[in-house]
Amino acid sequence: MNTQIKQQELNRMKRIATVLLIFVTALFVIARLQHDSGIWAWVAAFAEAAMIGALADWFAVVALFKRPLGLPIPHTAIIPQNKQRIADNLALFVRDKFLATETLVEKIRAFDPAQKIAGWLSSGNNADLFADKMQAVVIKGLDFIDDSRVQTALRTAIQQNLNQLNLGQTVGKLLGILTEDQRHQLLLDEGLRKLAAALDDPETQKTLAGMIIEIAGREYPSLLQMLGMVANTEEFSLKIANSLVANVNSWLHAIGDDPSHPRRAQFDEVVAEFLERMKNDPVFHAKIEGWKQQLLASPLTAMYINGLWAQLKHWLRNDLSSADSDLRQKIANAARHAGQWLIDNPALRDSVNEHMADAARAMAVDLRDTIATHISTTVKQWDDAELVRELELSVGSDLQYIRLNGTVVGGLIGLVLHALVMFLP
Repeated sequence: MNTQIKQQELNRMKRIATVLLIFVTALFVIARLQHDSGIWAWVAAFAEAAMIGALADWFAVVALFKRPLGLPIPHTAIIPQNKQRIADNLALFVRDKFLATETLVEKIRAFDPAQKIAGWLSSGNNADLFADKMQAVVIKGLDFIDDSRVQTALRTAIQQNLNQLNLGQTVGKLLGILTEDQRHQLLLDEGLRKLAAALDDPETQKTLAGMIIEIAGREYPSLLQMLGMVANTEEFSLKIANSLVANVNSWLHAIGDDPSHPRRAQFDEVVAEFLERMKNDPVFHAKIEGWKQQLLASPLTAMYINGLWAQLKHWLRNDLSSADSDLRQKIANAARHAGQWLIDNPALRDSVNEHMADAARAMAVDLRDTIATHISTTVKQWDDAELVRELELSVGSDLQYIRLNGTVVGGLIGLVLHALVMFLP
């Protein structure tokens, strides 16, 4: 119901209540003019009490919102006079009754959001609708980032964070995490397996042997000439090269197969020394910092990053603007599969619901206090006249029934009292 309709309804109810008051007042005057003879005594009793009831309830209703007839009567204009207290009490009521932590958690559990999400994503073309919304969000995000002011702020923030970043320590800590529980040995094992598998290939062995012969012929031509006096140079060189490759391959297999091989211990020492330098060596940090600053100050770096970003934005805009956008289709498919996955996995739905409940419990205190503060502050900032107007439009028409009821009930009470006076000694 809009404001105009509310105002019309309020005015209509006020007119009805006022007309009824005028009617009982006129009835009272007529009855008094008949000198309370016969039935007119009963009419006068009814009209007098009805008039008093109507006036009393008119005063009560008006006193809620303003001062009756503008007179400074105590305890009138109750709502505007107590706006501060009403605002605080309303905020506390909403906070404690609607936003209590366990109430929110129970509502979330009863609502079963994971099931609702799964059903919605799996129903009809909702996944496509979700993809459309995400497509619009991405396009708006690109427009936002394209704003020159935003780009300047982003560049400044990124530059400041990169300048403050201790790259040596950061890399050292990251590598420390990657090498916990001997994870680097697993990486070494994988590298050794790949390298040994490559050397096991006869074609690879032949290629490496040829490279060794070529290097030896280029670096040690005199030695090969002397060997040529007693043996076939090519055959001898090929035999030595094949032997070297085979021995290297055997050595790699030995390291890979033996967890306690001495070379593994050496590898651990090299990694540990490198990590120590990365974490704590100021000279090493200074070198890395210098490389970082040179890289950041280089125009080529800026051009390269700007070029990559420009290409990414261009691709995103072209793709999202097309009717058969690949990205939009992937988002829709992912949403559809996610919905079906939730439907097919009750344990996953329970996990999602529990995590949402835990998140609500963790945020509930701050959320409820923030909302309560917002309600209290907003109500206190309302203009008194605006507050009275809005409340009167919302409940004023119903309050006019109090005036109607007061008129009728007051009249009936007047009849009862007149009867008591008449029939009791």
